[in-house]
Amino acid sequence: MPVDPNSLPHDPAILKQMLVDLTTQLDKTQRLLRQLLEAKSGTRSEQLSPDQLQLFAQELDVPAAATETQKDDDDLPPDTDSSSSEDKEESRPRGRRPLPSHLKRERIEHDLTAEEKHCGSCDEDLRPIGEETSERYEYIPAQMLVIEDVCKKYACACTVRTATKPPQPIEKSAAGASLLAQVIVSKIADHLPVHRQAKIFSRCGVDIPDQTLCGWMRQSAELLDPLYVRLKQFVLSSKVVSTDDTPVKVLDRSLTRATRKGRFWPYIGDRNHWAAVFDYTPTRERAGPEMFLKSYRGYLQADAYVAYDSFFTEPERGLVEVACWAHTRRHFHRALDTDAARMGAVLAYIAQLYKVEQRARRSGIVGQELRLLRQQASQPVLEELHEYLEKIGEAVLPKSEAGLAAAYALKNWTALTRYLEDGDLSIDNNHTERSLRGIAVGRHNWTFLGSDRGGKTMAVLRSFVVSCELAKVDPFAWFRDVLSRIGECSMQQLDELLPHRWAAAGA
Repeated sequence: MPVDPNSLPHDPAILKQMLVDLTTQLDKTQRLLRQLLEAKSGTRSEQLSPDQLQLFAQELDVPAAATETQKDDDDLPPDTDSSSSEDKEESRPRGRRPLPSHLKRERIEHDLTAEEKHCGSCDEDLRPIGEETSERYEYIPAQMLVIEDVCKKYACACTVRTATKPPQPIEKSAAGASLLAQVIVSKIADHLPVHRQAKIFSRCGVDIPDQTLCGWMRQSAELLDPLYVRLKQFVLSSKVVSTDDTPVKVLDRSLTRATRKGRFWPYIGDRNHWAAVFDYTPTRERAGPEMFLKSYRGYLQADAYVAYDSFFTEPERGLVEVACWAHTRRHFHRALDTDAARMGAVLAYIAQLYKVEQRARRSGIVGQELRLLRQQASQPVLEELHEYLEKIGEAVLPKSEAGLAAAYALKNWTALTRYLEDGDLSIDNNHTERSLRGIAVGRHNWTFLGSDRGGKTMAVLRSFVVSCELAKVDPFAWFRDVLSRIGECSMQQLDELLPHRWAAAGA
């Protein structure tokens, strides 16, 4: 509504304060509007061009970053790291690649007719001089197979004996291990809702209700629960555990909107415990991660979610905070439009930090050698960046995007620089965020969970799918084999079924 000039106060101090408040509110409104427009248009990449970084670096007289090595992890596929686009371009094969050699070949020969093999010009028969070979893909649709288990019976004058069949994953169920594996992988790894799977099965002439498919997944998760406990113990025996969280809609008919928000929490182990375990909680309260991490002692890498604060301030918890530079960088990138010069300079500094990490990856530097490299190459950059952030904090409005970004970094500075003290620590939490990519894609397909129990089922099955991906194991092959064997395994043999151990045994 229009402002009446006569209603404004005459005191210059009050007018100045009103101007500051209005400017702050306008800045906040513009920020929210820009985020909404970006979310609507799908523009989320945070990549800066080398020319932009060169310009920002020149303003500060710091070495220019040759390439932008850090992207928004939402734009990265699950199996990639934060290497530069230049690295990917160099490693990508050019031209048409040969078809995979492990696929079955079927040779079809095409020959000339008897008349074509005779030359009418010289009246001689043509002789073979070679052949031309080309290859193409053909697709064989999936098939449903019915297995009849026939148990022979024998008898004598005093007894009757019947042969036994191998135990099935779900007793008295029509689903074998391979069908269960197909349903799980299609839903959890390929994000195919059960009603779409039911339509696919119907094209094979098999009608399976949606409720039956959901029940199979729930019963499979219950069967795998002892192995899930072992996987959790394996991950939490790490020196470093990384975590994050993402929301998911959960059906709740008692509410007016019919849905509420639940949470998935991934926990990723270190390079010596390279596996993932997911947890589901109905809310984002502190009690969820607190209960899950109750027995864990070591480094915990996460974003600056306030619920974690008490974990690190209570010495008896034994947790050491490691912050994420990707989360921090995102704050500065959001403020780039409102303060390009200062925020661009900060991004140039951060690019230098990632340049060191890129150099370490290319050279295979880990452990103690990586710690020494970071102290030599990254620590001076961090010292300059800290000094620059303090100057920004003094020069901009505290509630502006730039001021909030600088305050966020300075508040978490100790945790942000902790990765310098140990080569087993990572500069960011991107690998954990990439593990949530499947949940984000799945939300657009299966839309919501049917209940909290469904969230628990999803967490168990998602844990094994992601762990298989980390171990470079085919999830279908793993589920098919493990579901067919786990019923006969003793508790002492369970560890052999964990994806990383299963992969090593089959190597």
